Amino acid sequence: MTIYSCETHIGHALDMFVATEKKIPLMENISEEEKLSTKCEYCEEHATYIVANK
Repeated sequence: MTIYSCETHIGHALDMFVATEKKIPLMENISEEEKLSTKCEYCEEHATYIVANK
């Protein structure tokens, strides 16, 4: 599972990951290049973080 999130929705993304996967996720900043083309999964803002299990 991979979730892209902005600053505003990072808490929700972490909660959703734990609720779904029952594991602690890794949270990393997205590179500047990826920020330009990647949107938050909960709004239309550019994603700042990636929450994933790998």
